[in-house]
Amino acid sequence: MEFEKVCKSIAEVLNVDPAEIKPETTFLEDLGADSLDIYQIVMKIEEEFEIRIQEKDVENIRTVAEAMELITGRSA
Repeated sequence: MEFEKVCKSIAEVLNVDPAEIKPETTFLEDLGADSLDIYQIVMKIEEEFEIRIQEKDVENIRTVAEAMELITGRSA
C-alpha cells in the first residue's frame, strides 16, 4: 500500500504511468527527474505520509526503493 502511494506521488509530479515505477527505478536516469522534481516528490510524500525527511537524506535518494526506506523508517 505504501509503495502504491509513493508511485502515485511520483507519477503526479513527473506525469508518468505509475505502473512503470518499480522499486529499482532511478529518479534521474529512468524517470528523467531533476533536483527540483525530486524535491517536489519529497514534499508530496511528506504530506501524504505526514512525515518530515531531512534535506541531507533527500540528496542521497537515487531509487524508489531508497525513498521507501526513508518513509518506512520515519513512519514506523
